[in-house]
Amino acid sequence: MYTRITVEPGKLSGMPCIRGLRISVATVVDMVASGMSWEEIASELPDLEPADIPEALHFAADAVRYRTLEIPMTHEAAHR
Repeated sequence: MYTRITVEPGKLSGMPCIRGLRISVATVVDMVASGMSWEEIASELPDLEPADIPEALHFAADAVRYRTLEIPMTHEAAHR
């Protein structure tokens, strides 16, 4: 399903990366979440290709969809 995401045990401690590069999916997602434009991201990471970003975002969405993350409940939410 994902053609641009790779996982190699010896690279970035096995974190999902973009096309075998030392650019993690998490780095790309964080840059997008920070509001960086494609031009800004490309300036920082010139080896990225335009199609890498949407695939990284889809991969991240699937990762959290199928994995439970520990998020502490706020005091207000606990009393609803």
